[in-house]
Amino acid sequence: MTWRLFAIGKPKLGFAREGIEEYAKRLRPMADVAIEYLKPAGGEEESAALLRRSEGMYRVALDEQGEQCTSRELADRVGRWEQERVKSIALLIGGADGHSGELRRRADWLWSLGRLTFQHELAAVLVMEQVYRAYSIKAGLPYHREGARDK
Repeated sequence: MTWRLFAIGKPKLGFAREGIEEYAKRLRPMADVAIEYLKPAGGEEESAALLRRSEGMYRVALDEQGEQCTSRELADRVGRWEQERVKSIALLIGGADGHSGELRRRADWLWSLGRLTFQHELAAVLVMEQVYRAYSIKAGLPYHREGARDK
């Protein structure tokens, strides 16, 4: 499966840029990953650009109106996508104005990272970390230590 992160604007925060790259690097032995930053242009234009770039891919839009899930539930979802032979996942992160209604309607899944609002660069770090975590859960790696405090 191929993962494509499409985000509006290059990260200006050095630590966010490094975090995105760190988790992409960790994920690459398990899945194909590419990151593309699109030029900021304002709400509707940004959403249109994200839709154009993700044409033909399974679209996952990061959105406050989306569904929340646990890391284990995300790992299960990734497993289902693999069984369904989804070839390419587009992770769509909008700019400051968020996504248009059109993009939300055309997304295959709206995913919310929680009830908090995150700056888009930080959201990209969290998304990459969670995708890496999903693969580490599926592989049985010790990265995800669910229940470790209960022992």
